[in-house]
This record gives sequence, C-alpha cells and structure tokens, in this order.
Amino acid sequence: MDKYSGKKLDGRYEIHELIGTGGMAMVYRAYDTIDDRTVAIKILKDEFSANDEFIRRFKNESKAIAVLNHPNIVKVYDVSFGDVIQYIVMEYIDGITLKEYIELQGNKISWKEAVLFTTQILQALDHAHSKGIVHRDIKPQNIMLLQDGTIKVTDFGIARFSSVETRTMTDKAIGSVHYIAPEQAKGELTDGKTDIYSVGVMLYEMLAGRLPFEADNAVSVAIMQLQEAPKPLREVNPDVPEGLAEITLKAMQKDPSLRYRSAHEMLDDIELFKQNPSIVFEYKYMTPENTEIKIRDAIDESRGAADGDAYSDEYGKYADEAEKAKSPAGSIIVGIITSFVLVAIVCCILGAFQACQNQNTASVDIPNFVGMNSDEVINSGRYKFKFETLNSFDPDQAIGTILKQSPEAGSKQIKEGSSITLTVNSTSTVVSVPYVNGYSADNALSKMNDKNLKATVIYVEDEETSVDMVVDTSPKAGSEVEVDSTIKIFVSKERVDESVTVPNVVGQNLEEAKASLEALGFEVNYEYNDKVDKPKDTVLAQSPGYNVSIPSGEKITLYVAKGIDKTRTCELDVDLPEDVEDAVFLRVTVDGVVNDEYSQTVIPAYNSTYTIKITGEGIVDVQITLDDNLYREYEIDFNEGKIVSVDKYDYVEPTEPPTEEPTDDLTEPEESTDDEEPTDDEESTDYDWSDSGEDDEGSYDW
Repeated sequence: MDKYSGKKLDGRYEIHELIGTGGMAMVYRAYDTIDDRTVAIKILKDEFSANDEFIRRFKNESKAIAVLNHPNIVKVYDVSFGDVIQYIVMEYIDGITLKEYIELQGNKISWKEAVLFTTQILQALDHAHSKGIVHRDIKPQNIMLLQDGTIKVTDFGIARFSSVETRTMTDKAIGSVHYIAPEQAKGELTDGKTDIYSVGVMLYEMLAGRLPFEADNAVSVAIMQLQEAPKPLREVNPDVPEGLAEITLKAMQKDPSLRYRSAHEMLDDIELFKQNPSIVFEYKYMTPENTEIKIRDAIDESRGAADGDAYSDEYGKYADEAEKAKSPAGSIIVGIITSFVLVAIVCCILGAFQACQNQNTASVDIPNFVGMNSDEVINSGRYKFKFETLNSFDPDQAIGTILKQSPEAGSKQIKEGSSITLTVNSTSTVVSVPYVNGYSADNALSKMNDKNLKATVIYVEDEETSVDMVVDTSPKAGSEVEVDSTIKIFVSKERVDESVTVPNVVGQNLEEAKASLEALGFEVNYEYNDKVDKPKDTVLAQSPGYNVSIPSGEKITLYVAKGIDKTRTCELDVDLPEDVEDAVFLRVTVDGVVNDEYSQTVIPAYNSTYTIKITGEGIVDVQITLDDNLYREYEIDFNEGKIVSVDKYDYVEPTEPPTEEPTDDLTEPEESTDDEEPTDDEESTDYDWSDSGEDDEGSYDW
C-alpha cells in the first residue's frame, strides 16, 4: 500500500485508493467528510515537491481549472499548497479515458461517435479559450469518458493563460509528441489554435484507427509533425464522409493561419456536417507553396554547407535539383497573385459604382421600432430598410415584439436601404441548460428561471449525492434548448431500503408483465428471443426469478418471445383449357378476397399455364374462375406444407359477355369412391412441397 491510502488529509479527506499515476502527480479516490461526496485528489509526487518548476506547473493547473465552469471540464473543489504536501481536490469521474475506449473498440470507432466526442471536447475548449486558458496537452489520455457518453477534459497541468508568452520545446518537450502542434514542437508561441491541431489529430485517430504520424522515437514523430502531411483520411478509411475528412484536415494544418480560428468556428462546421453528412466544404490548401518553402530551406542549408562543409558538393547537387523544382511552384504563385490583383480591380470598380449610388440616396432618421410587432414592421412595406432579426426572450413582452434595434432610433441618419438589426421576442430563442448538479432544489429552480426555462423536480435515490441536492438534469447541462422548455431536475431523496417480493410474470403478455412490475417500483428491461415458438410478446423467463425479495427500484430483465413468422409462399401453375383461342378473364380469389395482382385477361392459346404466387399461413382456399365460371379450386395447408385437395371444373365458353358477378351455371365435380383408382384427372394431392411439377390439374412450387 502507498503512503497516502487510508490516511486523512487536513482532517477532511479520507483517501481510499490510488486510481492513477501521471508524470508529476498521483491521483486518489477519496471521500469528503464535510460535503459528503466522493472526490478525486491529485497529489504532487514527493520527488517534485521541492522543484519550483513542477510546483509552478501544479499551481497553474489549479488556477486554470478554478476559473473554468463547464459540464465538459473536470471541476476543482479545493487546493492546498503546504510546505510538505501539495494537492488539488477535484470532481471524481467514474469512467475510462478516451484512449482506453478507443483501444477497447479495436482502435477504430464509428464516425458518429467521433463527432459526438469531438463536439464535447470543442465545447470545453471554447469555454477555456474564452477564459484565456490554453490546454496545450489535448490527447485521449487526458479525456475521460463517462458511461452515458459525457466527455470530461482533465489535466490542465501545462496549461497557460494565453496572455502570457507560451513557448514549449525550449529545453525539453512538454505535452505528447503524437498530438502537439508544429509550433508547439518548435517552441514558438502557442494559442487556442494549438489545441485545435491536437483535436484534429485525435479526430484523425478515432476515424482512421491509427495515429497520423508514428515512428520509433519521439524525435522522429516531432519531425514528421513539422514536415510531413498525414495520409488522406479517406484512403485509410473510405467510410469517413468527405465533409468530416475536410474538417479533420483543416484542424491539422501545419500553418496555424490555415486552421480554424477558434473552437467555436470548428464547432460551426461540425454542426453543418451533422445537419447534412453529405456536405462538402471544398477547402483548398496551397500545397505547392508549402513545397516551395521546403525547397528554399533545403537550398539555404546547402549554401551554408558550401562554406567549409565536407559534404558541400553533394549538398550542392540537392540545391540544383531544388532550384529546378522551384520554378513550377513560382509560376503557380505568380498566377495566384495575378488573380488576386484582377479580383481587387473588379471590387474597386463595384465599390465605386456602389458609392455613386449611395451619393444619390437620401439620408433619413432612424425610426423607433422598439415595442412594435416585427411582422408589421418587416412586411408592411412602409420602411425602406433591410431588416435582419435576432431572437431573444422576455416573458413580460408579447411574442413578436421588437425588444431592441441596432442602430438605435435617433442615434444617427442612415441611407435608405441600409440594414437595421431587430431583436425580436421569440420562444425559439436558444439557451444553454445551466449546470446545477450539487445545488439545492430551490437554487436549481432559480437558475432555470433565470434562463427562462421551466423545471420539473423528480426525486430519485442516489447514494453519491446528499439529500435534497441535485443529482443531474435532463437534458444535461450545456445542452442547447429553446426558452420556455421544460427541464427535468433529478433531486436526491433519502434512500429507503424496502425489499419487495418479485412476482411470477412468466407466460404473461409483455405489457401486462411490465405494468405489474413497474407498479411495485422495479425498472423493467426486456430482450427478445426469436427461437422459441410462442406467441409474440409472451414472457418466457425473468431475471431475477420470482418469489425472491429485492429492493424496490432494482432492474428486472424479461426474456420475451419475438414470435416466429409462419407465413409461407407457394406457386400454383394453373393449367389453362386447350383449343381456346379467345382471351378469357381469369380471376383469383383467396379465402373470398379477390387478388387483383393476378386477376387479369389471359389467352390460353398462347400460354398453356398461368403461374400464381400465394402467400399465407394456416389453411386457405384458392378459387380460379374463367369468365366468371369456376374453373379450379385448391385447398392449401401452409402448416403442413402441402396442397390438401384440388377440384377442377370444365371450362364453359360464355354465350354472353362475362359479368362481374359469378354465374350459377357450374358443372358439378365428379365424385370418386375410395375403391376406385385415381384417374388422370384426379391424382393424389399429398405432395412434397420442396418439389415442383405439372399435370392436367395444375402444379405448384413451394
């Protein structure tokens, strides 16, 4: 056992067990005796307790997380920097790292899961960057995954406030070399786009099932991060949608200026992709220019080597080749610059034309639209402005009322046709569900009310949460919902250990069984079994079994019959009358219902048989009439898989045009006795349905 397990820190935190070890600290699961909750405590290792640099980094982490409050970022409850021990008390995360999850899935997960995880990571980073915090060590090992799919970003150990100059590889590498951005590897300034690059690498890893850059040692990987482009994602995994591959590539650009400018901007693209997975962004990157930069660097190195380097001749050879390779790239750049110049000239001409038009447009005072109905203002045609609208919500104002406008009324004069932005009172306004876990029910309701959200309190039993405190919400904190939406707030109630005897529900219908078990407070799950020949939704078994006592609220699993489909299909080859050259109308009736699909006009002279497919179960009666006269009658037993009987009648040529109603002029079937041998017209009908054949009365193919 290590030195801290079983100890109590500051008379408050009971340390239970070691749950993780990092580069500079150990993490323990502990119990906070004052706030009555399980926590995680990160304790700086003894060998670093006297190291000013590690203490500085440890303090940075506590400062960084302390200013952050987001559902996808681990929370800090307490910090202590004593002379003997330094520790941080954080939210306890009952889950696994994203790296462990990827490995459990065989190093490859679905693109939908990758998008779900990446969205939450970006939301966390967007919040951190808005507070001036750059993580600088984003990797799947620092991402925790809960059982419900929630992401928690952890380990801000090398985070920096972006207002401070942040360089990384000055004397040694900080961060994981497989995920660090090129500027971070070179020791240059880092900002939020550094984290964007790391997110791109993680997204690539999740989609491709492998890292974009792998080598035998960290130095080789760092060089690849600086110089090499990753293998195109869709070549590694063709199932990745093109739009998602483009998002990944944009996030992983070597040049920070070509990446997403912020986590929010990347989230916008992901949202567009989620709405339309077939979207193509058509991002273009000037790879010839990048090639030219590499060639120019090689030339500079070769020229430096010529001043006394023993290998100057060989380097000179590479320099000559580089100079030859440079000219096509230069031509491309010249062409691009020329295009930009032409576009600039056109824009200047259009701008001048617009300026002339504006000079001829009168300036007018800005009316006051606040308090008016937006539809009346925008659609009345009275105002010669371009209106843009934003949504907000004020419960004291009528829906559709204009709450604000920009520019404000009377602030200045503007040209007719200019844009005015109207903020309209609307319930379609989107707000984020506030984080209220651990709050009292009253405080949580107040928070929801401040966001113009309704709330319903649902009391649940939860061992980890104090009584009358919020356990969770649905939708979860951070979810975007429209104002006036109803949020479920789950509040912990005192746990009552009441044992209930489980009744026997085997043989009951699923709905009846669920109702009786749920009435006793049990949670009911069910699984279908498609092998047992029982009526659909019949309960076959239950777990736990019946007549046992378990606490109310426990889960009971029912095993239910899915029902076996006994429907089968057979083909009847109906023999048609000989020597009939005229068209006849053939009608098919199955158990008294006309089958329109096969009821049609046929010409016996052209076809000696007519094939009909009959689908059913049990015993069915099939009648064939020709010109309204009964011609053939079959009794089919789908259970036994055979035609029970076939009765045939002579074809009678109609003396009048056929009618829709069947006539009574039917020839009675010939009767036979058991002593007589079957004739050619009356063969045995107990067939093997796996075969097919033909005779004078008709054939079938099961």
